[in-house]
Amino acid sequence: MTKLLTLFFAVLLTFSACSSENDKEIVISTNEWIGYAPLFYAYEKGELDKLHFKLIKNVSLAEAANLYAIGKADMVTTTQHEYHSLQAATHDIAPVILMDRSNGGDMVLSNKSTEALKNSTQIYAYLEVDSINKEILIDFISHNKIDKNKIIFINKDQKQIQNITNDKTKDILIVTYSPYNIALEEKGFQEVASTKSINSIIVIDALCARDKIIKTDKRRLIQLKKVLDNAINTIEQDPQASYKVVAKYLSNISYKEYLNSLKQIKWINKPSKEFLDYIQQYGYKKDTIIR
Repeated sequence: MTKLLTLFFAVLLTFSACSSENDKEIVISTNEWIGYAPLFYAYEKGELDKLHFKLIKNVSLAEAANLYAIGKADMVTTTQHEYHSLQAATHDIAPVILMDRSNGGDMVLSNKSTEALKNSTQIYAYLEVDSINKEILIDFISHNKIDKNKIIFINKDQKQIQNITNDKTKDILIVTYSPYNIALEEKGFQEVASTKSINSIIVIDALCARDKIIKTDKRRLIQLKKVLDNAINTIEQDPQASYKVVAKYLSNISYKEYLNSLKQIKWINKPSKEFLDYIQQYGYKKDTIIR
């Protein structure tokens, strides 16, 4: 009887430990971007709670990455820029779920024409400096042969950039992304370039995780992938239903603006072998990516 009781409690403790591990909350750090709408949808529908994922939305790419860097999050949404920065700093991150590819969703706005900017003596550039924004800006000025020495780099998050006044006495450049561009365009800033027109740069968004999470919670990550795939299906097949759920996470843009924003990205949640081979040049090793 004693042996049976000992065996019973041993099994019970093992089961409890496994349950505890599976029930441990996994924190995802993200930011406002049309390509992350599936995460917002899944969160609002309670699908993330069922799998014990917690979502924290930040106001910038850099803030989302910083939360991960200081250990306040276990997973983070990134472009390849933030992924490389975190990899260099922590050596403890790998992509697990591909989300989307920007197809015009990242853009450069200005209150002057490109020709006027070429002849400018001083240009005020507002952007998230420690993000893919800078790569896009550098690519833009290089492509258009604008002297980098003319640029005054002003680091602001996207919420702060929203407050910029369109001062016609200044030559202004803004690097932003959907849906933040909408309010800025209403102020008179116009698109001078985007990831649709700039062929020399690609922006890939992925959900990344710590190595430990990938090892200990692979089953949950696979379940998360299925949840996000279902969310993307809803977004594609019934955009109006998804809009009602996620609009508050996207600055409460109108339904028309929501549809236009969706056209500015391409979902890559079901990548082909060829695409996985292709993105390795951007540092996204395919070994850890869930298909």
